[in-house]
Amino acid sequence: MSVSARNVFKGKISALVDGSVNAEVEVTTTGGDRIVSIVTEGSVNALGLAVGKEVVAYVKAPWVMLLTGLDGVRFSARNQLRGTVSALHKGAVNTEVAITLAGGTVVYSVVTNEAILELGLKVGVEASALIKASHVILGVEA
Repeated sequence: MSVSARNVFKGKISALVDGSVNAEVEVTTTGGDRIVSIVTEGSVNALGLAVGKEVVAYVKAPWVMLLTGLDGVRFSARNQLRGTVSALHKGAVNTEVAITLAGGTVVYSVVTNEAILELGLKVGVEASALIKASHVILGVEA
């Protein structure tokens, strides 16, 4: 299967907290990085989600927000992933930014060229990717 989401994180469910409507699912990637997703209880049942199950987490690059130099600031986004800018691919209006996390996972974001300048992003700069847990879509092998 091919998908249009730029971020594809393969891993296993390392934690699952059930709620009355939604569940919080933590996925640990093969490199040890962690991504949290919020899914409905219906999805938990339909996909057979359980701790230890292999899953794939998908996030579209435009849903990934980037930060630099904001140590000590707190955000409501469940996924706050710190890494180093490893690549920039500039277009006419937007730039695709690759951030490599400590475990080797690469997170891609698409932001405006103006944001690149304002944040001072270039290869080697430390940056954080913010992803709302509700923007993480889970899939399993059929």
